[in-house]
Amino acid sequence: MWRVGHRHERDDGPARNCREVLALHPLGGRGRLEIVFREGPGRVVPDGLLHAGGVGTRGAYLNLNEPGTVRALLDEAVAAHGWDSDDPVPVTIDGWTLFDAVSARRPEGGTESEEGAPGPPD
Repeated sequence: MWRVGHRHERDDGPARNCREVLALHPLGGRGRLEIVFREGPGRVVPDGLLHAGGVGTRGAYLNLNEPGTVRALLDEAVAAHGWDSDDPVPVTIDGWTLFDAVSARRPEGGTESEEGAPGPPD
C-alpha cells in the first residue's frame, strides 16, 4: 500500500521546506519506506504549481499517484539502497537520488497516459 502526501514546516512566517512524500507500507511486511522529494533549485514539487503527487525537474516529470511510478521507485529503492520490506525500522530516502533512474524508465513525460497529464512548468 502507498499514500502520497505534502508537508511543510512553519515558523511564524510562510510555509517553507515544501516536500512531497511517498509512503510505502508493503502488505505482509513490517517495513515502512518514505521517499521524500524536497523543493529546491531546479526541482518542482506541488505547492500550487502542480497537481498533488507531481514532482519534476526542467527535463523530467513523475506522477507519484501512478502505480507504475510507485513500483519503479520501490524497485530503485531496493536496488540502490537495499531497502528491506520486512525490516521494522522506518527508512527515509531522498527521492531525488532515485529520480533520474526512474524517470528514464517511465514513458515520456513520466505518466502512464500522456493524454491530459500535466508536466512541470517551463
